[in-house]
Amino acid sequence: QVQLVESGGGLVQAGGSLRLSCAASGRTFSTYAMGWFRQAPGKEREFVAARSRSGVTSYYRDSVKGRFTISRDNAKNTVYLQMNSLKSEDTAIYYCAAGRQIGSVSRSYDYWGQGTQVTVSS
Repeated sequence: QVQLVESGGGLVQAGGSLRLSCAASGRTFSTYAMGWFRQAPGKEREFVAARSRSGVTSYYRDSVKGRFTISRDNAKNTVYLQMNSLKSEDTAIYYCAAGRQIGSVSRSYDYWGQGTQVTVSS
């Protein structure tokens, strides 16, 4: 079992930055690929970014490439999402997830956090 707790969300003006963190419980963090997803009101949950177990491979959705960076610190059991140049369309609840294989779809992940709200004002 892996428990995930996100933090770092909040209200920011367009063009600003936020860094989300996701702390994982347990001693097996390094054996999981980690992903970030988001869900805006009235919309389906969508993939944002993912990082492989080793940290060598990363995936991003096209709309965040060049603005968001996913990273992980296996010593701290934490994955991060640095979000720069935020836009109003980035407003959503952001969830981190853990799975055995890196992927860009929800079914790739077995464990999910409760989410953290990110609101970007224009």
